[in-house]
Amino acid sequence: MPTARATAAKAGAIEVEAPEVHRFEIGILGKTASGYLQTASGYLHAAMSQKAQRELLLPRGRLNAAAKAANLKHDPVKEFRDSVYRLADPDAPTLLATKAEMYKGAMMSAALDLPGTSKAQIGRLVWVLGDYLPLWGTAHLQMDIVRSADINRTPDIRTRAVSEQWGTILTIEFVSKLITQSSVLALLVGAGQMAGVGDYRPQKGKGTHGQFEVVDVDDPRLEEVMKYDRAYQVAAMEAAEPFDQRSAELLDWYVEERQARGK
Repeated sequence: MPTARATAAKAGAIEVEAPEVHRFEIGILGKTASGYLQTASGYLHAAMSQKAQRELLLPRGRLNAAAKAANLKHDPVKEFRDSVYRLADPDAPTLLATKAEMYKGAMMSAALDLPGTSKAQIGRLVWVLGDYLPLWGTAHLQMDIVRSADINRTPDIRTRAVSEQWGTILTIEFVSKLITQSSVLALLVGAGQMAGVGDYRPQKGKGTHGQFEVVDVDDPRLEEVMKYDRAYQVAAMEAAEPFDQRSAELLDWYVEERQARGK
């Protein structure tokens, strides 16, 4: 009597093997500025503020001249504190957080330029587990001149937190029969150089922020960055220390001018 397998084969049935999924942990260490050339910089935080989210949810419409005069356009310290993702759990190892999806997105972007795979394949075969991940590192206030999205590209000042030294640990899963761990690591290395994470990253075509190295989780350099933990970050977000001279000068002027105008 023919077996079920033989019968299925004779009938031309398709047999599918369940995918084997492997998992590993890997360290991410941010590249920092190097010498007077400042060839790379830190992780530029870019979370959407509560104010911006509420405006999307319930727009208040255009302000007239009187309303604009009565409302401050910017509050740099608040914008600095609002620019970061946070881990609400007081027992979490850090206050600052980074999104796991950023690293998968960076790998998918790198796949566009590296031979051997495609962006769509990486989207199906590789996962970076979690949502908000602990981000160890420093935190300072940085003020930059940016261009608005309007037709005139109106200049404005944007205040965000920047972590000059930063790192995290990723847990990655992949379909092992279709892509090897060494290939996943190669993509991650490419992602750190060509795509980056956070704002003003290479993927956007201009900046060098958010570039990173792939390291072992026990790499001494990563362990050094992990000293900038939750306690340090809570104090740093409260202190709101400027990152550079330009930011310090702008913040000092803002505080003095605000007092002079009685606001």
